Amino acid sequence: MRFRPCIDLHQGVVKQIVGSTLTDKQDDSPETNFQAEKPPQWFAELYKKDNLTGGHIIQLGPGNETAAKNALEAWKDGMQIGGGINIENAKDWMAAGASAVIVTSWIFHDGKIDRDRLQRLSKVIGKKRLVLDLSCRKKNDQYVIVTNRWQTFTSEVIKPELLDCLADFCDEFLIHAVDVEGKCKGIETPLVAQLGKWAGIPITYAGGIHSMDDIRVIGELGKGNIDFTVGSALDIFGGTQLKYKTLAEQFSGSP
Repeated sequence: MRFRPCIDLHQGVVKQIVGSTLTDKQDDSPETNFQAEKPPQWFAELYKKDNLTGGHIIQLGPGNETAAKNALEAWKDGMQIGGGINIENAKDWMAAGASAVIVTSWIFHDGKIDRDRLQRLSKVIGKKRLVLDLSCRKKNDQYVIVTNRWQTFTSEVIKPELLDCLADFCDEFLIHAVDVEGKCKGIETPLVAQLGKWAGIPITYAGGIHSMDDIRVIGELGKGNIDFTVGSALDIFGGTQLKYKTLAEQFSGSP
């Protein structure tokens, strides 16, 4: 189990937001737990110094390209990039220094995964450079994948059969539990338990982590195979519950 660091960008600034409050409306501002004074490259340099590979930079809406590229430049081939990625720009982001691209919305059509698109993207950039974001929200006691900055429910449900199918085209899954994202009130334990029963490619879980107990539960339910990301609870993002240095030292691991 590894600690995967993150850089969440909103309007070009590193922020920690409550995921369920993010919208497409220009005049709406999501509920924000933290807004950094330091530039995104400062965080990338920190992760590089501690050799925390496999972290992700997520562009939450437009206006983040310059900030994202600055972070990638600070640690070439050290972090993944997500947010607005498609078959037309994926190679450009890899050329900018991304170790892999993270894709969600582009591989969906009419609420379902477009397997033709997925296959073409995987072939163009290579399976090893593709991460699928399967972030989800609970609906009718199932975890349903959401797209368009976590606003739109698809018809695809997190289940072993889907994970088996998608694993043929990518190297990892990134899964935000959107309903608890940014709330620091605990993880989606049933989702982690469900993911822990599936034995396949690496999975990184994000959402609600606020204590070492949460991380322990992820380790137990995931049998050590599920990596994790911490946002608002982390001291470098203004949190008080968890210290970045502790996680960097205890859970750096290796790919």
